[in-house]
Amino acid sequence: MDPSLIIFDCDGVLVDTERLTNQTMASLVTDLGFPMTGPECQQRFMGRPLETIQDMIEKLVGKTLPDDWPDQVRKRDLESFKAGVSQIPGVAGVLDYLDTRGTPYCVGSSGKYEKMHATLGSSGLLARLEDKLFSSQDCEKGKPAPDVFLLAARTMGKAPEDCAVVEDSLPGVLAGRAAGMRVFAFVHDPACDRTALRGAGAVLFEHMEDLPGLLFSNP
Repeated sequence: MDPSLIIFDCDGVLVDTERLTNQTMASLVTDLGFPMTGPECQQRFMGRPLETIQDMIEKLVGKTLPDDWPDQVRKRDLESFKAGVSQIPGVAGVLDYLDTRGTPYCVGSSGKYEKMHATLGSSGLLARLEDKLFSSQDCEKGKPAPDVFLLAARTMGKAPEDCAVVEDSLPGVLAGRAAGMRVFAFVHDPACDRTALRGAGAVLFEHMEDLPGLLFSNP
């Protein structure tokens, strides 16, 4: 059955921010005494809320980070976004296609609204998504818990089983599957763990232009 709502993750699916934010994270973790590259950060932390990442890093480095550490990271990220954030190639065409088809869509992200407004605004996508944003900051648990996707479906008036999720991270795929939704994993980034994403139940695709053909029986 064709989905009646498409829920997009934000970073790495709509906007090309993953490498930039993970380079920042790698620098922070390395400065704490645990050398790490951007791709290594991406594999460890991709798709998780910063509060969860803080707990993970504290275990790695054996130190307690300041309570406001997530806000410090968000501030650094927002500064880096001012240089400009690109759309994922082909994503505007996918949104155009969904508009033409009359299929609603929205965003379900681990990122806070301030970050989504910054990245989507810089990329030129905010105008068409501003009233369709859902964040884990409104949920009890972030990904891999299904909360944000269930919130999006409920608010948009759709049953979970009628929704499709577009993700690029393992926590996001696990969250979508836990919500009872079909999940499609965008694996254009070489850092994506294709084996893990496929094993978690996602349908993998490399080019955004291929998504409509995967979502619908008669694209």
